[in-house]
Amino acid sequence: MIPLKDDVPSRSVPIVTIGLIALNVLVFLYQFSLGVDARGPGAGAAEGFIMEFGLVPCRLTGSCLGLEDFPSPVITIFTSMFLHGGITHIGGNMLYLWIFGDNVEDTLGHGRFLVFYLAAGAAAALIQTMLSPASRVPMVGASGAISGVLGAYLLLFPYATILTLLILGFFVRFIHVPAMIVLGFWFILQLLYGTISISAQSLGRGESGGVAWFAHIGGFLVGMLLLFLLRPRESRRL
Repeated sequence: MIPLKDDVPSRSVPIVTIGLIALNVLVFLYQFSLGVDARGPGAGAAEGFIMEFGLVPCRLTGSCLGLEDFPSPVITIFTSMFLHGGITHIGGNMLYLWIFGDNVEDTLGHGRFLVFYLAAGAAAALIQTMLSPASRVPMVGASGAISGVLGAYLLLFPYATILTLLILGFFVRFIHVPAMIVLGFWFILQLLYGTISISAQSLGRGESGGVAWFAHIGGFLVGMLLLFLLRPRESRRL
């Protein structure tokens, strides 16, 4: 299921959501420009950029040697949110942020939403780091922060309708699905794949990279908590 649009109108211009999307796209274009020729020195520059500004868990926990500490590992908690592993990675993330971010921003207000987004992303990264503290694989992507947005949206608009592209083999159809089903199905998938990744780690195959599933799970749950903490008092009731 690929969500395309919800039926909850925005009451104001989602300037933070738009700004975050624009910043992510600009950083990705710069990142892409560094590695546009995989046969030349640009490929090394792109990898170096990821290693510098992506979140490497062992740098943050101090459990690895031989990696530079510039920028500060703490700073990379935030810079990593604006890096992506490819066009499908950033495309999927920005689609979800565009569909669900504006309504959460409406509820929290622009300033609170920015704090919410960064806090959810940071918490998601820390949760994944705690599970793989010695990993040398850099974590990149806005998925943790956007997972927080999804968690908040589910609490705020469980009965919203999401226009969804359903693809089952040769069967392709546009359908309208309640948000609680779309986001609930998404969360169950994260739990399933997260469990599989833990099993792979226990067999010694957890350092090859891939998706930080528990950053998604943690971000989603933290987003629900942050909604209660940051929502304006006059609209506290869910």
